[in-house]
Amino acid sequence: MPPRSGPRLVVVGASLAGLRAVEAARDAGHAGPVTLVGAEPHLPYDRPPLSKAYLEDGEAPDVRFREEEHLRSDLGVDLELGAPATGLDADAREVVVGDRRIGYDALVVATGARARRLPGDLAGLHTLRTLDDAAAVRAALDAGARTVVVGAGFIGSEVASGARGRGLPATIVEALPTPLVRAVGEQMGAALSRLHEAHGTDLRCGVGVDAVEGTDRVTGVRLSDGTVLPADLVVAGIGATPDTGWLEGSGVGLQDGVLADETLATALPGVYAAGDVVRWRNPLFADLPTGGLMRIEHWTSAAEQGARAARNALDPAAATPYETVPYFWSDWYSSRIQFVGVATADEIRVVSGSVEEGRFVALYRTGDRLTGALTLDRRADVMKYRVRIGRRTSWADALAFAEERNAAAVAAGH
Repeated sequence: MPPRSGPRLVVVGASLAGLRAVEAARDAGHAGPVTLVGAEPHLPYDRPPLSKAYLEDGEAPDVRFREEEHLRSDLGVDLELGAPATGLDADAREVVVGDRRIGYDALVVATGARARRLPGDLAGLHTLRTLDDAAAVRAALDAGARTVVVGAGFIGSEVASGARGRGLPATIVEALPTPLVRAVGEQMGAALSRLHEAHGTDLRCGVGVDAVEGTDRVTGVRLSDGTVLPADLVVAGIGATPDTGWLEGSGVGLQDGVLADETLATALPGVYAAGDVVRWRNPLFADLPTGGLMRIEHWTSAAEQGARAARNALDPAAATPYETVPYFWSDWYSSRIQFVGVATADEIRVVSGSVEEGRFVALYRTGDRLTGALTLDRRADVMKYRVRIGRRTSWADALAFAEERNAAAVAAGH
């Protein structure tokens, strides 16, 4: 391939956001060199299946997004995989990778987040963030492991679901009295937790972990109430922290992520951020108490942000804001949980179905505006509410719309 001329785009993070950044650059006609730096040796891969389909019995799915030949030859991307970025020299406009320096004219930071770990390095003690993590957890389940998950968030709940789907015992330990309070609110966290009981998962809330027991391998988990849970596999599902250590001292703003404005631009010239690592100002929620500043770890946003950040970095004079209604989904057992918007709310109301029947739509109100919607096994509903959140629909209009849908469902005999 002949040498490319034009501004040098460097993307740090071979993540979904990183992949979408290099693809968007080429789609936009960028003819200059493009370099993708990744800490892992793997090509960019899809993370959601790692805690879902990848843990199921049977053949593991191929989670790679693209073939290497496509990235190198068709897109002309210089792949620098298997070593993380270790520093950023903003004055020289260089990314430091070990003892090497990679110059840039435009830079997209897409280094994502790292899973928080429990103390210790016993065999059988894992997190679930990377492809290698998923392979290790899958191998333990293949061996019939008794599973203890620490943390009743979405990842931990999906791991428990995977274990129960194989007929294996699974226990979830949650320090808070109610799971998922920050993700969906206390009321709905309790509602979703009913799924664990219904599928035979032992959910223990309001208790902490004192120690993971074992000599070379995990044998159990000792709780703060003195109980010891036998275990062959312990998975920490206690959240993640943005991977920003390599940026310390660079001059970029750091506050639970890389700080960016509504165009995903950081405080450094030519440096933009995308994906799980960025805390940016979302114009759609600028009227909320947070001013719209948010960091979200969702697939859809990461993909969209990666593309927008690359385009804005390469043409800052024409940079456009990134505005979105956050969306995520989670599969537990045979159910699909979907959420759109933001969970901080003045009121949460179930407007369709019911918690008791295990199928419902719950709406979230902030002030007099619809700001969120949670659905359990109501897949046809969630995107309709996402559209209305994006239109800044009033609470009264949202309730009226819910009533119309309920009436139509009754008329149709559903």
